[in-house]
Amino acid sequence: MNYSFDFQSISFAPLWEGLMVTLELTAAANIIGIVGGFLLALLIMSPIAVIRLPAMLFVEFFRCTPAIVQIVWFFYCVPMLFNVFLGSMTMGILALGFNLMAFNAEAYRASIQAVPREQIDAGIALGLNPLQRILYIVLPTAFRASIPVLLTNGIGIFQQSALVAIVAVQDLMYQGKTLATETYRPIETFTVVALIYFAVSFPVTQVVGYFERRRHLLMS
Repeated sequence: MNYSFDFQSISFAPLWEGLMVTLELTAAANIIGIVGGFLLALLIMSPIAVIRLPAMLFVEFFRCTPAIVQIVWFFYCVPMLFNVFLGSMTMGILALGFNLMAFNAEAYRASIQAVPREQIDAGIALGLNPLQRILYIVLPTAFRASIPVLLTNGIGIFQQSALVAIVAVQDLMYQGKTLATETYRPIETFTVVALIYFAVSFPVTQVVGYFERRRHLLMS
């Protein structure tokens, strides 16, 4: 191979700007996914079919379709069908956030079902109403049990956020593509981009591993 690598030609300023956009996307999508996922899990577990079935359909749609299709659908179809015109950044956040909601809802549902019945009975004995039992008993217990899965799903959204580059959101991947075109150095550019994604993702995976080991120790 006669290719001569030249990493010095790579400007890190636009990549840094793109990383900030990516982190903003990830943070906003995780807020939607963490909060909305819990509410969606409660709807899925509702005994009322009119409430439960639409929530289940929402989850299955976002779990069973590619994230890239969801992003493109939000960007192109929402304005045409509902006459709602939002910026590409907002559309990207909503698409990623709703996708994360669906996966987090399943994590929450499993954790809610694992809440010991004795804790619920204790709440009833203390005179807590259903909302108070959810806020003070179910939510804290389910959230702690779901932390490893929530972190894993969150870092997955960080990686999938690269897909928003196709709708002109100037995230890390978009800036990388632009820089590769301008410098004619795609190998160096995308190598650096990959290393940046790795540098952010790897520490989070270690945190996930820590919480999983801690949970196993507490359960043993």
